[in-house]
Amino acid sequence: MSGVHKYSTISFRVSPREREEIEARILASGLSKKDYFVRSCIYNQVCVVGKKEVIYQLVEEVKDMQTNIQEVTEQFEQSEVILSEEGMQDMKNDCLDMLKAILWMLDGARYLWEDKEKNVPVD
Repeated sequence: MSGVHKYSTISFRVSPREREEIEARILASGLSKKDYFVRSCIYNQVCVVGKKEVIYQLVEEVKDMQTNIQEVTEQFEQSEVILSEEGMQDMKNDCLDMLKAILWMLDGARYLWEDKEKNVPVD
């Protein structure tokens, strides 16, 4: 009885740019792709709970971004830009995706700084 216990598959097509942004959000969430998509579809919102592993992963991604930006900055200062236009666009997209994902995660954790009773931000 092959396939009797298999669950249905849901699929959809996205542009390469949309996929990159989705992948960045999945990485920032710390969830598996399956869990991320299920929660996104069912609840229309993904609540990210900070875990040490996720934070370390994000820190490593930001360090990589910093290194890449420093290298390109040095190239600009020396007027010897090695990076192609396509490479520059890819780096820009990667940085934007990660920054958007981090902002999205921080926005989701805003409740940590809100006064629960008054529902206003704590100074």
